[in-house]
Amino acid sequence: MDTNQLELLSSSKILVTGAAGFIGSNLCQALIEIGSKVVALDNFATGHKKNLLSVKDHPNFIFIEGDIRNLNDCNKACEGVDFVLHQAALGSVPRSINDPITSNEVNVSGFLNMLVASRDAGVKRFIYAASSSTYGDSKALPKVEDKIGKPLSPYAITKYVNELYADNFKRTYDLDTIGLRYFNVFGRKQDPNGAYAAVIPKFVMQFMKYESPVINGDGTFSRDFTYIDNVIQMNLRAMVSDNPASLNNVYNTAFGERTTLNELTTLLKEYLSEYDAAIANIEVKYGPERKGDVPHSLASVDKAKELLGYDPKYDMKSGLKEAVKWYWDNLK
Repeated sequence: MDTNQLELLSSSKILVTGAAGFIGSNLCQALIEIGSKVVALDNFATGHKKNLLSVKDHPNFIFIEGDIRNLNDCNKACEGVDFVLHQAALGSVPRSINDPITSNEVNVSGFLNMLVASRDAGVKRFIYAASSSTYGDSKALPKVEDKIGKPLSPYAITKYVNELYADNFKRTYDLDTIGLRYFNVFGRKQDPNGAYAAVIPKFVMQFMKYESPVINGDGTFSRDFTYIDNVIQMNLRAMVSDNPASLNNVYNTAFGERTTLNELTTLLKEYLSEYDAAIANIEVKYGPERKGDVPHSLASVDKAKELLGYDPKYDMKSGLKEAVKWYWDNLK
């Protein structure tokens, strides 16, 4: 980003919802380092206070404990805000299958509350976490933004509804929005614990405990694993873009390469065995496929490169090395 864009961010007040979560806390850290004034909103349903320890005492950081399902909390958080980075959501396809009602309350009703609060507060731009799950049963690869299929889970439905609401709020209320379809984001601060932990931190922790990770299916399912720093860059570029054509769009947020789960576990064993040679000998197990899982995911990032100037710096391997080092240093 150029000097003018950095000056825009350093002079702005930015709300991050879901701020105590994996992506939200990394965004808070990046914005504080730039010099932005940051308002953080979280109810700690899935986020952790420890994720905000590095910024919580900074004079430019304000934390509000609140729930996006409460419109008053949303209104309070949006007061005087220039930009909203809306990360708050209940993630996980299996979670949404087990409890579709709560996923809908948070991901749809909560999202709508945030749009209304942003509209009423005169927010300049509303950037939100969309999802690659929106591509559903579309078999086309790579995934291109204007070609989607039918959603395969309640979670995917909620994230698609977000896109519809965002588009409608531009048409109806002239609120500028940008949706970022995240593709399997990973990196520092991603929680390895819990029933709905993402695959990379979960497998890392299992290997470090000399446990065999279980792959759902035969390991040939593939994902466009996306390192957190690429995601931070996309959020920053979505705020500063002065290209009118870039607004009120959705963008794939990924690197643009595909890795199978078998390849992933091989790489994890290789990188972790640099710290502990015994990990190289741990066997991987296989279980049944999960309901609602998309077999293959690969993003085209051409649209983001053209309209937002996106320039991802970390491919999957370089990001994975960084992530493994962070887990080893912080959680071993």
